[in-house]
Amino acid sequence: MTRATAPPVAVISAGIGAGHDGAARELARRLTALGVPVTRHDFLDLLPAGLGRTLRGTYARQLSVAPATWGWLLHAMAGPRMSDGVAALSHRAAADRMLAAIGPAPAAVVSTYPLASQVLGRLRRSGRLRAPAVAFITDPSVHRLCVAAGIDLYLAPGRTTAEHVRRLHGARTVAVAPVVGPAFRPARGRYEMVAARRRLGLPLHERLTVVVAGSWGVGDIDRTVEDIVASATSVPVVVCGRNESLRRRLTQSGTAIALGWVDKMPDLLRAADAVVHNAGGLSSMEAMASGVPVISYRCLPGHGVANAAVLAAEGLSPWPATPAGLTSALRHALDGNHRRRPVPTIEPDAATIVAELAGVRVPAAGEAVAAA
Repeated sequence: MTRATAPPVAVISAGIGAGHDGAARELARRLTALGVPVTRHDFLDLLPAGLGRTLRGTYARQLSVAPATWGWLLHAMAGPRMSDGVAALSHRAAADRMLAAIGPAPAAVVSTYPLASQVLGRLRRSGRLRAPAVAFITDPSVHRLCVAAGIDLYLAPGRTTAEHVRRLHGARTVAVAPVVGPAFRPARGRYEMVAARRRLGLPLHERLTVVVAGSWGVGDIDRTVEDIVASATSVPVVVCGRNESLRRRLTQSGTAIALGWVDKMPDLLRAADAVVHNAGGLSSMEAMASGVPVISYRCLPGHGVANAAVLAAEGLSPWPATPAGLTSALRHALDGNHRRRPVPTIEPDAATIVAELAGVRVPAAGEAVAAA
C-alpha cells in the first residue's frame, strides 16, 4: 500500500494528566513523518455528555486531596471482578461513539489510555472493529486494566514492562524505545546548559535539582523541597504545572524556584543537574532521554509507587525511602560522573511498528522514499 492511498491510523488518548496525551502526540508526529495519515481522539470526549469532564475532575481532586485513596482504588481494580466491571461500563459508555469517531475503515487503532484499550479489545472480539488494535503502555508498571482480551499488539516502554504484559495476558508484546520528542536530548556541553538557564532565568552557576510532579503538580512536594534544601546539595526548581496554590506557596516561602506551566521542558531538563519525580511517567522518560540523573522520591500511591519499583529494579532511578537516602542519592547524581548519560536505545521504534501493521512499508535506513 502506498502512502497516498493509506487509510488513517486512529490514535486514542485521554486528557488525564499529560502522559497519555504526550505519548499519543509524539506517536502521531512520528507516524506523520513516515507518511502515515493520523487522526487523534480523546477518550473522555467519547463518553456521554459531562462524564469525561467529571472523571478528569474527580481524578485530579483525588490525587490532590486524598492520594492514598487512589492507591486503594487501583489496588481494588486490579482484581478480576472489579476490572471486568470497569471494562464493561467503559464499553457500554463509549463503544458506539468510538466507532463513529474512528470511521468505517481505519488502518489501525492505537490506544494510549487503559479504558480506551478495554473498549477496543471488546470491539475487536465482537467483530465490530476489523482493524488491528494496538495498546501502548505509557507507564513502566502494568495495571490489569492496561491489558484487554482482543488487543492485537502491545507496545511497552522497556523489556521489564513487556514481560509483565506477557505474564498478565500472553498477548503479542514488543518492547519499544521511549516515545518522547526529539527535542529531549542531552546538552551539548556546559555552554548549552548555561544558555538554557539564561533563557529560563535560572541561576547560572548553582547545582539545580528539578522536581516534577505531573501536569497537576500533586503529591508531597513541600516536604520533598524541604528535604532537598536540607541536603545542601542543590537548589530545588519545582515544576508546579497547573497547581497555582503550590506555586504561590513555594514562591512566598522562598524555599524553591517555583515555575508554573512550563512550555520549554527540553530546555529545563538541559538546564538541570538532576531530576526528582514522584510519578515515574512521561517526565521521567523525558529526563532520561535528556541524560539527566533521575531519582524517585515520596511517590504517589498507586501508579507512582508501582513505577518507582520498576525503575529501581531496572537500575534507572534510585528510590530512597528517607531524607538521608535522598541526600545520598543526590550526592551520587551530582558528583559529575553520572550526568549526561542517556539510556542507550536498542529497542525498535513504536511508530515504525504501527505503520507496518497498518500496511505501510517503511523504507530501511538509507533507502529512498518514493513520492506519495
